Amino acid sequence: MLKPILLVEDNPKDLELTLLALEKTNLANDVVTVRDGAEAIDYLYRKGTYSEREPGNPAVVLLDLKLPKIDGIQVLEMIKAEPNLQAVPVVMLTTSREEKDLTRSYKLGVNAFVVKPVGFREFLEAIQDLGVFWAVLNEPPPGSMKPSPRM
Repeated sequence: MLKPILLVEDNPKDLELTLLALEKTNLANDVVTVRDGAEAIDYLYRKGTYSEREPGNPAVVLLDLKLPKIDGIQVLEMIKAEPNLQAVPVVMLTTSREEKDLTRSYKLGVNAFVVKPVGFREFLEAIQDLGVFWAVLNEPPPGSMKPSPRM
């Protein structure tokens, strides 16, 4: 069974574009979308509406920095503090170019920090590359199942 991609994005336009880009990669992984940091934590910790979801971690978390309820930095901090989640790759997706956000994210253990391109084509290409790298090319930690592309 392939691990899903967890997309944490509150902006409807960015959400739609990201889903479109991931769809174009033809990945077989499901994409689970949540709209705020609290919902992301519920999903990852299997709480609330996600208490009955299948066990297991996502292949990658694509995490927006600026989120309602719990921001992306706090979500990242919680992921990297939890032994069962520490190995999950987290890619911060943001429009922020602030050095403090970049520095803090890397200190907390983010795997990649991607500034969202403004142009439509650049955005699609960036998301497609991220999806293929983290869901297909990246070698997961020993003992976890490596997702494969749809053929």
